[in-house]
Amino acid sequence: MLAIPAALLLVRLTGSDSGTPLAVPMVLFPHSLVLSLLVLGVTAGIRASRSRGVAAAALVMVVAQMWLMVPRFVSHSVTVPPGAPTLRVATVNTDEGAVDPRSVVEMVRAERIDVLAVEQTPSAGLAALDEAGLSALLPYHALHPEYDSSVYSRLPLSGAGTTRIDTAWPQTTARITVGGRAVRLTAVHTYYPLGDAGRWTGDMSALTSLARSDGPDTVFLGDFNATLDHAPMRSLLAAGLTDTHAELGEGWAPTWPVGTGPLPPLVQLDHVLHGSGLAGISVHEPTLTGTDHRAVVAVLAVLPVSGTTG
Repeated sequence: MLAIPAALLLVRLTGSDSGTPLAVPMVLFPHSLVLSLLVLGVTAGIRASRSRGVAAAALVMVVAQMWLMVPRFVSHSVTVPPGAPTLRVATVNTDEGAVDPRSVVEMVRAERIDVLAVEQTPSAGLAALDEAGLSALLPYHALHPEYDSSVYSRLPLSGAGTTRIDTAWPQTTARITVGGRAVRLTAVHTYYPLGDAGRWTGDMSALTSLARSDGPDTVFLGDFNATLDHAPMRSLLAAGLTDTHAELGEGWAPTWPVGTGPLPPLVQLDHVLHGSGLAGISVHEPTLTGTDHRAVVAVLAVLPVSGTTG
């Protein structure tokens, strides 16, 4: 039983999931802590199973895994000044348009969303969202069903288009003005590691280059097909982005799969990442009818220039 968490820990520490099929089992790294705890509990609590060597190995595993995971459960958000402008964003992978469009519109209305990114939404899915009333709530948009991501906004968009980076398909991008500041939005949908781990890693590397050039006033939101334990995701965050869930100490927020059976969602593939010019205020994951992904809704504050962290 310890072999599984030991192998995943080795991959996590070495980053050998980058560009390899090891990226697929890496999504289970948080779950492997349960195995380590189980072995530790059995060897410590059941006399017939006691083994100092196994117990010591299990203890080392538990300590190492917790050392890597605990920081994401500890809030490290910055102090948001009173009256700071806020931006309410949401993202949802609509599962090829299978989502109930009325549930999307209801989420946008109830959460008072300013910007919505949708992924895996074909033209028919966008038409269904429009018929359900989404355009009445978010009248500005950059729609690219042919490229797998689109953006809807309550605020006017500028510079709307697609990225010119080396991803499997272009990512939709635009700017909005919040509190007098231009904030760049990138709706993300990467390739998936199960299909081609090299292509997925290339997508993440291209996003990392984009993040380095974007500056502090940027938001990347969407389906990254990556967890916080993947090496390419850690590289993306190191380029100047913050994961809103981890920032607020909400480190366990699985978003996939839902609606596929009795099991709850197991892994978090959907994220809202932001630059240092913004700070997370809240984040949660609504479940929408029809899609196999939970949505992510985040409220971000635009920090004064003197309050940015670089």
